[in-house]
Amino acid sequence: MSRFSKQDFDLQNTISKNRLTGIWKMMYGYRLRYLGAITSIGLAALAKTFTFLLLRYFIDTYFLEETATIGLPYIALGFIGLALLEGCFSFLSGVLASQTAEGITRRLRNYLFDHLQKLTFTYHSKTKTGDLIERSTSDVDALRRFFADQAINIGRILLLFIVNFIAILNINAKLALISIIVIPFILIVSLLLFKKVSVAYESYQQQEAILSTTLQENLSGVRVVKAFSRQKYEIDKFDKDNFEKYNRGKRLLLMDSLFWPISDIFCGLQLLAGYYFGAVMAINGEITVGSYMAYAGLLIYIIFPLRNLGRVIVQTSTGLVSYSRVIDIIKENREPLDQGDHLPDGDLQGNFDFIHLGFEYEQGDQTLEDINFSVKPGHVTALLGSTGSGKTTLVQLLPRFYEYTTGEILLDGVPLHKYPRKYLRQQIGIVEQEPFLFSRTIRENITYGVGRDVSDQEVETAAKAAAIHEGILAFQDGYQTLVGERGVTLSGGQKQRIAIARTLLKNPRILILDDSTSSVDTETEAEIREALWNLMQNRTTFIIAHRIQSVADADLILVMDKGRIIQKGIHTELINKEGVYREIFKIQTRIEDELKKELENVD
Repeated sequence: MSRFSKQDFDLQNTISKNRLTGIWKMMYGYRLRYLGAITSIGLAALAKTFTFLLLRYFIDTYFLEETATIGLPYIALGFIGLALLEGCFSFLSGVLASQTAEGITRRLRNYLFDHLQKLTFTYHSKTKTGDLIERSTSDVDALRRFFADQAINIGRILLLFIVNFIAILNINAKLALISIIVIPFILIVSLLLFKKVSVAYESYQQQEAILSTTLQENLSGVRVVKAFSRQKYEIDKFDKDNFEKYNRGKRLLLMDSLFWPISDIFCGLQLLAGYYFGAVMAINGEITVGSYMAYAGLLIYIIFPLRNLGRVIVQTSTGLVSYSRVIDIIKENREPLDQGDHLPDGDLQGNFDFIHLGFEYEQGDQTLEDINFSVKPGHVTALLGSTGSGKTTLVQLLPRFYEYTTGEILLDGVPLHKYPRKYLRQQIGIVEQEPFLFSRTIRENITYGVGRDVSDQEVETAAKAAAIHEGILAFQDGYQTLVGERGVTLSGGQKQRIAIARTLLKNPRILILDDSTSSVDTETEAEIREALWNLMQNRTTFIIAHRIQSVADADLILVMDKGRIIQKGIHTELINKEGVYREIFKIQTRIEDELKKELENVD
């Protein structure tokens, strides 16, 4: 049962308003093992108790009355055997508890990683990466400590108390009652601190998530930081967040450390009282000397475990807080990738109809409004407009990254929402404006997402089409060259072209090129554009661009502003009409002419 995976158990079943109930559900598949760990602790506690009872027998029969019926060697073997039993069961308990803790957290980590991959774009756009990393690492580790140490210690302490209290009760009932006077005070202090530590730990974890986000953003944007000489600003910002974490951590540790002096005072007084009354009873002959010696040992194993119980109760608050933080992720509904009942019998044609389409990221914030146009199969549609005009949002509706709020999109005559998201994304290839490359080889980045074995010839063909083949061969290891994190070892143009090659290798029916030539020079752009036009044949293509040159050959050009289409047509029509497109064309043409003249003057 230790190799549970997502397919075996859905951790959304562990969601509960009561955190302890939720943690019990999370232990599904490991409960018997954990019960074995607690049982082993109980047996170890029993062995320890019998050690003190054997000590009582040894003192009373050998030193005082000399009425022993068991030989000294056997008593010695009894002490050794009980010590071995205690050690073996303690070891077994630790092993079982560790296996349970590691198994549960391994399953939890795998589930969280899988779950995060399948959450909606809306969720990821609203949630900070650093916070997700913190919850998936630090909070999961806090739960591991809860299962491996805190919960098992609660069981150990309770069993030690029960077994040893019964043993003292067997020695003398009055002495047993005297020995537990302090318990209510310890529990009250523990529960009061438990609530305060829970709040302080939640605050601490939130600040740690902020610090993680700051660090993650800084490392991701280290080139920008250096380029603008903002090291001092970033250091000050990090120091501010780090100092706040220090303050919150100090408050948390202060509350945690308050328990020790309070518990030490109560427990010390209880020990003194117990020893005093026990000694008086032994002097008065109410109990034997052997019983007093056994009681002295048993009392320690009642008082100090209870002292630790308070500490464990306080520390348990961190595990419960972390459970809540992890559950906040788990309870998010996954994106239903298979939702939709329409799967075409043959190939997707790529005919689109946008009918009075509207979209809002937030209610009342209209991002797209009354979008109407049609795209024939194999045609190229270009979207032009200023930043924030809705171009990228429009194409993000096609793979159902977001769901449109009004109107309709028909794909081959069928409403888009009837197609499963998984199917749509298999049919659509996307080259983002800011391409992301993984810390793997160039070949692995190009073949990423293809979903089948790919020959070297296919990879090279895609790379040649994206005008990157020669650039790759210039590296010492060629296609086996390791790409740095986020592709930092490559130029912007190289990253863009590798992303284009990756999309082309996927051979999709629909292409989305989101300003995919923005990071290349004019000569390379011409090479890429020529290759792309050839590969766009018989594929419905959407191009987002800012250069007129990139969209001039499109079958349909849409000029957008503030979420609306303000002009549409082909290049030759639009440049002959008054409007934004013509103005952009004039400005870009003038800039290019001036640049050409300057270059000629330099020559």
